Amino acid sequence: MGALTGLKILDFSTLLPGPFATLILGDLGADIIKISSPDKADIVADYPPYIEGTNLSANQAWLGRNKKNIFLNLKTKEAVDIVKELVKEYDIVVEQFRPGVMERLGLSYEELKKVNPKVIYCSLTGYGQTGPMRDSAGHDINYLARSGNMNYSGREKTGPVLTNMQMADIGAGSLYSVIGILSAVYHRTITGKGQYIDISMADGLIPFNAMEGAAFLVNGAEPEREKTRLNGGSAYDFYETKDHRYLSVGSLEPKFWKNFCECIELPELISETVMPENVNSLKEKIRKRILEKNLKEWNEIFKGQDVCVEPVLTLKEAFLEDEHIKARNLINDVKVAGEKEKTVKQMGTPLKLSECPIEYKETGYPLGYHTEEILKKMGYSIEEIEKFEEKKAVGIYKK
Repeated sequence: MGALTGLKILDFSTLLPGPFATLILGDLGADIIKISSPDKADIVADYPPYIEGTNLSANQAWLGRNKKNIFLNLKTKEAVDIVKELVKEYDIVVEQFRPGVMERLGLSYEELKKVNPKVIYCSLTGYGQTGPMRDSAGHDINYLARSGNMNYSGREKTGPVLTNMQMADIGAGSLYSVIGILSAVYHRTITGKGQYIDISMADGLIPFNAMEGAAFLVNGAEPEREKTRLNGGSAYDFYETKDHRYLSVGSLEPKFWKNFCECIELPELISETVMPENVNSLKEKIRKRILEKNLKEWNEIFKGQDVCVEPVLTLKEAFLEDEHIKARNLINDVKVAGEKEKTVKQMGTPLKLSECPIEYKETGYPLGYHTEEILKKMGYSIEEIEKFEEKKAVGIYKK
């Protein structure tokens, strides 16, 4: 039994934020049905590469793990009626359309609450359901920009830098959605009442300003690039090695700083501290020293030392070779959906529960795969399903 066994969720989301949120919930045991459009591509689910010998993309295999899925054309009355029937049992809804879209389709929180008063309804959008930007389109880079974070991130000479990490999508969108949904489930358990959840990825990035944001609200001083403890204004930084690899140096506290300086054989830097007035001179000395040896040599020097220094790993090194990541079971062999013996390696969900460990049953199926199965289980006949298909209310995956 999973930690969330018994929760039943309808997932209308696309791309990354919503699907990753429901991936976590599904890995924890929730019963997920993902609803997709039969004639509108999902650029994340369809993003190559594909698993060899299948028509299943790596992303869909991962994000669709432990879920079933159905093709519904929500612009038809028949599909809307199917959703309203489903929500009688699947009483948690996750949607990622722009504000007003579900209302126009007849599937708003207010409409579904009429069908099931206990429904929990989570809307995940870029800028939220209220405010002057509620209808604006956006992506991760835009939310990072508008949240203030990027104004003091990057380098002084070049400005903001891209990281290829979906901080707004996952860190703000997915995780806050999971928190919101589980909070609402707990509230419903106590009170019997469902509720509406408004999650904004832009909102979620405001706390990412953390210490600098808290300081600004007290003293009004704007943080500048390469001037704070964590954005390049101290020795806390990345340093290139002789073989053009990189080390991360996080030796902030005095004991770590002392050990670091001794390991690189520059003990005279200890008294300068990790953030002296002339930090550029300090960092230049460190850069020159780190460039004298390759990454393997530095790894041996820092091995077992209490310094907060780690190599910048490639995906191969991190996913397939790193002993700690192996020990934490973060990469798993998962059975490929619909295949008898084929497996594929996937990133796991980083939660460790002693009484109900996560189970990775099988990868996601191609979108629309379970349409017929789900409709039959709901009580629709073959003839009714064929009529739905004729009216293009549903899409049947051709296996």
